[in-house]
Amino acid sequence: MADLSRSTVLVTGAGGRTGQIVYKKLKEKTDQYVAKGLVRTEESKVKIGGAEDVFVGDIRNADSIVPAIEGIDSLIILTSAVPKIKPGADVDWIGQKNQIDAAKAAGVKHIVLVGSMGGTNPNHPLNNLGKGNILVWKRKAEQYLADSGLPYTIIRAGGLQDREGGVRELLVGKDDELLKTDTRSITRADVAEVCVQALQFEEAKFKAFDLASKPEGAGTPTKDFKALFSQITTRF
Repeated sequence: MADLSRSTVLVTGAGGRTGQIVYKKLKEKTDQYVAKGLVRTEESKVKIGGAEDVFVGDIRNADSIVPAIEGIDSLIILTSAVPKIKPGADVDWIGQKNQIDAAKAAGVKHIVLVGSMGGTNPNHPLNNLGKGNILVWKRKAEQYLADSGLPYTIIRAGGLQDREGGVRELLVGKDDELLKTDTRSITRADVAEVCVQALQFEEAKFKAFDLASKPEGAGTPTKDFKALFSQITTRF
C-alpha cells in the first residue's frame, strides 16, 4: 500500500557525482520522502548502496525506464552527457525527452531538471567538445519540459565544485547574466540541496533559473529557500 504521508521521488543519474548527493539527501529525510534511483549499470547501483529502490535502465531506451518512473510523485533529472565521450544529442535530448514523456504518462506531479548555464551562447566552448553541441541539446530538453504542461523547476547550475555545501550565499539569475560576474560556480552539494528544497515549495514550480554562489565567507549562507525561489520570476 502506498504511503500517503510521504512523497516518492526518483533521482535519475543517481550514480553521478551530483545525483549521488541528491539520492543520499532524500534517503536521509525518511519522514518526508521515499527515495528511488535510476542508474545505468549494476556497478553504479552497488556503488551507491542501492537495494530494490535503485533501478538499472538506459534513458535512451524509453521502455527500460518505465518501471522506475511508475508510481512516483516527483522526478529529479540529473542525467547528462559527458563531454567528448558520446554525442550530446543522445543523452541530453532523447534521454531527457524519454524521461519527461514517461513521467507525464505516469502522472508525475513535478519534475526538477538540472542543466547548465551557458545555454544562451551557441558558441560556448562546451558545445565544441567533440562537436557534441551539448548545451544546445540541453536547452532543447529544457524547452520540451517547459512546454509539457507538467509543473517543473529548471536549475541551470554554474561551474560545479566538489566542496562542502550549506556554507555559501546562493545566487539566482537568468539568461547567463551570472556568467559575466565573478560568482559563476556552485558546489554540487548546494545544487543537490536546491533540488530537494524545490520539491517542498510551490514558489519553485514553473520556474527556470541560473544558480551560482558567492565565495565562502562572503555574504550569508542561504537557509530560506522559499525566499530564494520567490525571487525568481522567469518561466524559461
